[in-house]
Amino acid sequence: MKNIKIIMIGLLSGMLLFAACSDQKKERAKKEVKTDVKYTCPMHPQIMEDHPGSCPICGMPLVKKTGQASEGSGISLTTVLQPVNSTVLSTVNAITPEQKEIPTVILAQGYLDFDTRTFNNISSRFSGRIEKLYIKYAFQEIHRGQRVFDIYSPDMVTAQQDLIYLTKNSPRETGLINAARQKLLLLGMTDEQLTRVVKTGKAFYTLPVYSAYEGHVHDMPHSQMAGASPTQTPLDFAGNLPLSVKEGMYIQKGQTLFNVVNPHKLWAIIKIDRSAIAGLKSNQRVTIMLPDMQGKAISGKVNFIEPTLQDGDKTTSIRVYLNNMDHQLKVNSIVKAIIQTGTTGGIWIPRSALVDLGQAKVVWLKDGASFHAHKVSSGAISNNEIQITKGLSVTDSLASNAQYLTDSESFIKTQGHE
Repeated sequence: MKNIKIIMIGLLSGMLLFAACSDQKKERAKKEVKTDVKYTCPMHPQIMEDHPGSCPICGMPLVKKTGQASEGSGISLTTVLQPVNSTVLSTVNAITPEQKEIPTVILAQGYLDFDTRTFNNISSRFSGRIEKLYIKYAFQEIHRGQRVFDIYSPDMVTAQQDLIYLTKNSPRETGLINAARQKLLLLGMTDEQLTRVVKTGKAFYTLPVYSAYEGHVHDMPHSQMAGASPTQTPLDFAGNLPLSVKEGMYIQKGQTLFNVVNPHKLWAIIKIDRSAIAGLKSNQRVTIMLPDMQGKAISGKVNFIEPTLQDGDKTTSIRVYLNNMDHQLKVNSIVKAIIQTGTTGGIWIPRSALVDLGQAKVVWLKDGASFHAHKVSSGAISNNEIQITKGLSVTDSLASNAQYLTDSESFIKTQGHE
């Protein structure tokens, strides 16, 4: 009987000890829950409690705070309540800047034009009337020594008759005869023609005029023709209009009749933005592409940088001399140019990761689950990458698409409200 009482007392003591341990575990669990879970007021987020209850300000029931570590999210209420013009919550991909050295290029556009160094004029050395014209249309190809037109000139007839008279009546006056021959030579007659005049004793009433150049014939502006108004609009090179010079037309001494252009020589006029002028130098490699001729690329170099800026033009022009022996290139065609300017080292990011606000350039730096606007300074641009000269390091993480995070209706503020 005594043994049974001892056993009963032992069992009762064990049960009491087990119950005490269970109560301690429950208390410990309650404390852990209190420390992990926070409760706040929907109307007054500054109220934070570790247990349910009522708001001491408005009396509303406290609710469990969302986005806590116990709920598997790293977004806090403080993060959510940040102003949207400086911080954005997003799942956009994040990238890191790269420290590297890459080739830098200038992308520009331009057009093809005639190389004015090949321009030559055919003009009249004496006054007269055009009796026969052998050039019928613009862009007609002519060669050196080709007959261009025949002209009747009373002055030339008189000069030839003076030479004939001296050779027949005063053969010993070699000085006068040589002076008369020299005058006709300077006026455009050839040695063969002079020999024939002296031999036959007959003057040429119409003299042929020959071209001293090769190329395509272009019409001269109407304003240079005799009797034309100086206010008339000059003819365009591309205008396929009849020539201004006609048979039977009287021309003046020194008047320019035609312009001869070598079609085998063109140049590309490339317009360079002023922000890229600092990296531009002569003899830099240029690749020219024509949108109208897919797959065709022409290699050249920067042959000339114009030293002046045109009024109202925000670009600088450069010239690239081109060979057009196959006549595939057409004047006034639009071209695209890639100019190799060397290599530049530094921190580079995609151009899509930067937003230009005008007075400031901004990237979105990643901070936990949010991105905040950060002001940077940029440098060179190469293809789809831009150099960052100030404000970033290679350890930073930033949004790959800054424009996606930018609200066009908000004023973005960087740190310091700059």
